[in-house]
Amino acid sequence: MQKKTTQSVELGKQVPDFKLPASGGEQLSLSQFRGHKVVIYFYPKNMTPACTQEACDFRDYHGDFAKYGVIVLGISGDTAKSHDNFIAKKELPFPLLSDTDHEVCRLFGVWQLKKLYGREYEGIVRSTFLIDEEGILVREWRSVRVKGHVGQVLEAVKETNLEA
Repeated sequence: MQKKTTQSVELGKQVPDFKLPASGGEQLSLSQFRGHKVVIYFYPKNMTPACTQEACDFRDYHGDFAKYGVIVLGISGDTAKSHDNFIAKKELPFPLLSDTDHEVCRLFGVWQLKKLYGREYEGIVRSTFLIDEEGILVREWRSVRVKGHVGQVLEAVKETNLEA
C-alpha cells in the first residue's frame, strides 16, 4: 500500500520546526538557526555519485554561503554514523541530518514514489529549500539536477540579500 505524500511547507509561509539527529552526535532543530538564512538540501544517499557531487559542490561554495550568513544543512535517510563517515571522507564543513523515519522528508514533500528500471519504490526526490531569517520559505528547487544547482542556490541567496 502506497503512503500518501504529505507536504506542510509552502512558499511565503513559516516552515514548521523540526529536530533531527545530526553528524557529530548532535540534535539540531530548524528554530536554533533563527536569525540566519538556511539552505536545506535533501538528497537520497551518502557516497553515491550524484549525492557526493552535490555535497562537494556545497562544500566548495561554503565560504560564499557563509559570507551571506547562510547555514547549509543536508538531510537524507542515512544514519548519523554514516553522515560522520561521509563528512570525514569528503571534508564537508556543514552538518548532515539523519531522517531515518522520513518525517521531515514528508513535511517538505520530498519523500515520494520513484521509478527506476521499471521498479517502483519510495525515496527522497533531490530538492533544496531556502528559508529566510524569520523561518519563512522563500525559494524551493524540486527534482533537482546536480550540475550547476549549487550556483543557482547561491544566486538566489544573493538576490534575497538585495531585496532585504
